[in-house]
Amino acid sequence: MEALFNLVPLVVFLPVLGLLINMLFGGRMSEKAIGTVASAASGLTFVVSVLLGVALWAGHGHAEVVPFAEWIKIGTLDIPWNFRVDTLSVTMMLVVSVVGTLIHIYAIGYMHEDVRFKKDEKRFQRFFVFMNLFIAMMMILVSGDSYLMLFVGWEGVGLCSFLLIGFWYDMDTLGRPSWANSNAAKKAFIVNRIGDFGFLLAGLTMFWWFGSVQFGEVFNKTPFIPESIILAITLFMLIGVAGKSSQIPLYVWLPDAMAGPTPVSALIHAATMVTAGVYLIARSWPLYSAVPNAQFIVALVGAVTALFAATIAVGQYDIKKVLAYSTISQLGFMVAAVGMGAFVAGMFHLVTHAFFKALLFLSAGSVILGLERGHHHLAHHGPDSGQHEEVFDPGDMRNMGGLRKRMPVTFWLYMIGTLALAGIFPFAGFWSKDEILLEAARNYTVVYVLLVIAAFFTAFYMGRQIWMVFFGRSRHAAAEHAEESPKIITVPLMVLAGLSVLGGVLNLPGVHTLTHWLEHTIALAAEHGAEVGGFLALSWGGLNPVVALVSTLLALGAIYLSWLLYGRKPLEAGQKDPLKKILGPIFTGMENKWFVDEGYRAAFVDRYADLGRFLAEVVDGRFWHDFVHDKLIAGTYNWLSKIALDRYADQKGIDAFFNGLGELIKRISASLRRLQNGFVRSYALAVLFGVIAILGYLLLK
Repeated sequence: MEALFNLVPLVVFLPVLGLLINMLFGGRMSEKAIGTVASAASGLTFVVSVLLGVALWAGHGHAEVVPFAEWIKIGTLDIPWNFRVDTLSVTMMLVVSVVGTLIHIYAIGYMHEDVRFKKDEKRFQRFFVFMNLFIAMMMILVSGDSYLMLFVGWEGVGLCSFLLIGFWYDMDTLGRPSWANSNAAKKAFIVNRIGDFGFLLAGLTMFWWFGSVQFGEVFNKTPFIPESIILAITLFMLIGVAGKSSQIPLYVWLPDAMAGPTPVSALIHAATMVTAGVYLIARSWPLYSAVPNAQFIVALVGAVTALFAATIAVGQYDIKKVLAYSTISQLGFMVAAVGMGAFVAGMFHLVTHAFFKALLFLSAGSVILGLERGHHHLAHHGPDSGQHEEVFDPGDMRNMGGLRKRMPVTFWLYMIGTLALAGIFPFAGFWSKDEILLEAARNYTVVYVLLVIAAFFTAFYMGRQIWMVFFGRSRHAAAEHAEESPKIITVPLMVLAGLSVLGGVLNLPGVHTLTHWLEHTIALAAEHGAEVGGFLALSWGGLNPVVALVSTLLALGAIYLSWLLYGRKPLEAGQKDPLKKILGPIFTGMENKWFVDEGYRAAFVDRYADLGRFLAEVVDGRFWHDFVHDKLIAGTYNWLSKIALDRYADQKGIDAFFNGLGELIKRISASLRRLQNGFVRSYALAVLFGVIAILGYLLLK
């Protein structure tokens, strides 16, 4: 079994091989061949991850560090490229590869239709190259044996996120010319760089005090480092986590990232890359466990983010934007969990969330394609066929309604994902979310209260989405003609639906499979909190009936409330949201995302633009160009050339000298010209004088 550990480099190089094949030969391959190569590369990565898991299980969870190559060696600085195979890294490998493979398969069908609707069939190859590149970078992130290797993958997935958010960089999601997608990509890239700066500060501080960035050396030296230094490192890391995992205040890029194709939203911005911050904290558990103050700050940031994002999701109308804010909220649950020291609970929710949130995003993509087919049908076969197609947003839930009859398979799959996200028994989300709520109730009351309210909002906005999308009457003709998606799209959804139903078995109370698996890597002393009494001491194999009952009743109550508002009397076309009538300005705040983007624009973006304008117009234009270039440099040059050199040196110096010389020659020549008068007697007289002069010279000599 030990030989299986040597397969670990393949988790990186198999997707690299896939992208190289498609990059070099994709131009001569069909769409199915390109998609098959990319999907096979991701699928084989899953096979290798399974084999690594088998090797760990056979070795009783004993971690292995597999040397690969010398990487950075400068003087005493020696950072090799080593792969770390332990239960935490393999868990992430399995999640990334299984979800990634299913999304790759789904994307074959989705991107075929997407490029057709966008009328740009040349980008299919590029899309799958980027997707394989992402899988490779994510595997570097989770398999590295040092913070520097983790950071390489961290930056790599950020690059892939930028490339895929802006995939339709010259058109919007409706296929119209626009800068919106490229602006969304730049926003994600810039906001993440702010977080990455915090990660860099953590790494530099760590190297200064620990003398290493290798996981083993850092964790072994942690007890001997001042607590204030570890606190600084963990808080710097939190900045990086806030950027990558979309926590307050750096969450604002993720909703805009929905500009990318739906498979990107599912893979990168719901299931994998955005969980990198959660993985970073779980990987750094010895550091966070050493500073309780940092744990509380992390837990509080996660809880506040969970509730804040959930309130915004209530007021959104774009089907993917609702899920985007839901993702931010659920990431808040995970961050709160690992912040509290409930590392297994956080990782458990990371895994189950990857299943049901990928299912929801991909199902939303199926809905969008269904409406696009309906709209395309109207444009070519409706009463206005042959005319210019209407500007239509297939992602706006106000254009939907009644889709459960038109798209029954997608409807039932969406229902499974919704129930899992809402935390309804026995779906996977119930088990993982309940673990987090129990740990919060035992450790931090304020965190528990915030998370419980967030869970209520979660069930409400998902119920609202179900009623608006699938029930009632169609609010647009495109919804009336929507068509179900083909099996290449629905079959991967069925697999994810199965995982969303059965995912809870990974850590069922009384069995705790995932707990026993991860305890080989993470010390779980803090996992079960302090000793408590009262109802918190109740336990059915680790399941607290009171906490579970409260969360379930709140979720069911929220779904019932959503039915009262949106299901009992479904929305009609053009009708205002009924919640707006009840909440008024509060709903306006939710609808407008609490004006955070506007606040950021006023406080930072516009001020940055003002600074840029000042630098361009005043510093660069007036000072550097007009004064320094034009007046100081060009003016001085002109003065020297026109006054000093031209007027004095050239005209009064050089010109005067040569003009005077010319005048002298002229006068001499005029005088000599008199000798050439043309009379023979003058020439004879001159000869006479010459002869006399010569004779005189000879006689006197």
